[in-house]
Amino acid sequence: MRRFVIGDIHGGLKGLQQVLNRCNLKEEDKVIFLGDYVDGWSESEKVIDYLITLNGNQNCVFLRGNHDDLLLNYLKTNQFNKEWFQHGGESTIEAYQKVDSKTIQNHIEFLESLQDYYIDEANRLFIHAGFTNLKGVEFEYFKPLFYWDRTLWECALALNLNLNRDSVYYPNRLKLYQEIYIGHTPVTRIGITIPHNIANVWNLDTGAAFKGPLTILDIDSKEFWQSDPLHTLYPNERGRN
Repeated sequence: MRRFVIGDIHGGLKGLQQVLNRCNLKEEDKVIFLGDYVDGWSESEKVIDYLITLNGNQNCVFLRGNHDDLLLNYLKTNQFNKEWFQHGGESTIEAYQKVDSKTIQNHIEFLESLQDYYIDEANRLFIHAGFTNLKGVEFEYFKPLFYWDRTLWECALALNLNLNRDSVYYPNRLKLYQEIYIGHTPVTRIGITIPHNIANVWNLDTGAAFKGPLTILDIDSKEFWQSDPLHTLYPNERGRN
């Protein structure tokens, strides 16, 4: 059994299908999804349909992203804020205008079932965004930080790589887990489009919401596969602003 982790999808079903084909996914393999399945490209509702079907045939772990939480609120209340609408929500709202009520209820149930984080048997943490409690995710006092926090990634980026792990100056959050896998903050912000590792933190958001590819990584070997840049798969769309 191989174990994979996959970054932010943002409505790009074509990219998702590409990476699963390119890594030659087998039925016995495990896939951990880091969240943000929707908002950006035009197939958000089809991505959710695909994930629900995949879950019936594959060993999957689905984590909650901030965009998934925003979609859940919209589907349950039919209300949304302007910021979400302008940052990917518009395409998702348009997509769901064509979805029947039974399917919407199935999607609500899927979104409600998403996990805040996952820790495997090797003490590797998988989480959409981050956490702030120095004792770890189990002690986090404000749960939305799991899918909104950016300070964990900022901490990793600012880390002095010459600093010894035993130093009192070494960030406690980075000592708690063998590895930490996140999405949420595109690595395109630092000028790259491949998974980026600093200390024990791996960022798998390679900018699929914008002009980057979607990425899937073998957790054990660290080999990774990428889709074509998403804007080339959806040439008549703009993706997220």
